Amino acid sequence: MKNLSFITLFLILMISACKTDQPSGFTGAQHEVQLLTLNPGHFHAALVQKEMYNQVHPRVHIYAPQGPDLDLHLQRIERFNQRDENPTQWESIIYTGDDYLERMLAEARGNVVMTAGNNRLKTSYILQSVQAGFNVLSDKPMAINGESFGMLQQAFAVAEQNNVLLYDIMTERYAITSVLLREIAQIPGLFGELEKGTPEDPAVVKESVHHFFKYVAGAVLQRPPWYFDVEQQGEGIVDVTTHLVDLVQWTCFPDRIINYRTDVQMIDATRRSTPVTKQQFMNVTRLDYIPEYLQNTIKDDVLQVYANGEMLYKINGVHARVSVTWDYVAPEGGDDTHYSLMKGTKTHMIVEQGEAQNYIPVLYLVPAPGQARSQWEDDVQQGFERITQAFPGIELAATAEGFKVEVPSHYRIGHEAHFAKVTEKYLQFLIDGKLPDWEVPNMLSKYYTTTRAYEIAREK
Repeated sequence: MKNLSFITLFLILMISACKTDQPSGFTGAQHEVQLLTLNPGHFHAALVQKEMYNQVHPRVHIYAPQGPDLDLHLQRIERFNQRDENPTQWESIIYTGDDYLERMLAEARGNVVMTAGNNRLKTSYILQSVQAGFNVLSDKPMAINGESFGMLQQAFAVAEQNNVLLYDIMTERYAITSVLLREIAQIPGLFGELEKGTPEDPAVVKESVHHFFKYVAGAVLQRPPWYFDVEQQGEGIVDVTTHLVDLVQWTCFPDRIINYRTDVQMIDATRRSTPVTKQQFMNVTRLDYIPEYLQNTIKDDVLQVYANGEMLYKINGVHARVSVTWDYVAPEGGDDTHYSLMKGTKTHMIVEQGEAQNYIPVLYLVPAPGQARSQWEDDVQQGFERITQAFPGIELAATAEGFKVEVPSHYRIGHEAHFAKVTEKYLQFLIDGKLPDWEVPNMLSKYYTTTRAYEIAREK
């Protein structure tokens, strides 16, 4: 990272001094939030702008190096502006000098920094932004190794000191199956108590399968070449698993502060690579060559990308296993998939998303071992009334194994729409002037879990 000039540093310190210990100033007024998009190398940066928000000014200042990452971001924003149904009205003001970061910090033309891109740079972006007194909405992961986790700890401390909000985008909390897992687990008469499990038979399991070749916003997703460099993107065990570890915390221990120093114990972690041929790499990046920084990943003329990982750990005494797999492309008719298991003393909850479910996540309830089937069914149906009251239209359907939870289509808004939900939540936090008490310690616990797993897997 370049050294800041004396004048730039002086301006940053002045801005920070003006904002420290002052009320947040956000009231929900129209256009009071002014976005600064910083080096948008990941398509998630654009998905935050797939919808308009009354509180957010349509003029967005973008600071980034010139290149294909920026070009793709602008193309996505333009597609949102030009779509036939409910088009957006974003206006992009772009700065592409080599000093894009220093210029953003010094000019202070907004009050919320949004960053989604190269993860090797992201944690430093976050720290410098909160040091300068900006709120930050960041894509995951905010840390990809032990060094960046230490920097993230510092960033949260500075954010608190400067009275700004640092928050990551956890879209999976808004999937209806995730919401139902969290809600049902809080009904003792239905779920019982969360089991502790064992290392061989964890009480909580989260598995995710993703694909390098996919469609986003109706178009084939063009990946940046650095996406295949784990030194820049991060290994799979610290990337997608961020969502899975977050869901373990969010569904099993809702609104509860988790202290990673005392409540999280890593047991084991492993990593493995995904083979990607040179042609596959060129197809998804649209390059006609392999960059120099990827040459050392090539074995037998195939790129070996460490995109897969698994971790086993204890959280509040509960054994959990989290794993992520990256393939090149989904099977015909398939998509990214998710599997989840939560074991209660009365009911086990299972989410499956395979061919049998038409690749749509489906929640099943089955009796825990030792439960008398007839009494269990009565308890489930009685306890589920709380769900049907909160979510009209969601019903139970009997199966040979137990129950399938039938979910009307309007609850399944889709992954891309979840970004607007996260953004709306963050905008409310800005008005409140704070995050819930558990959010920051739990974000730290989440990134401790993923980065510690990474260290253990690398050691092996």
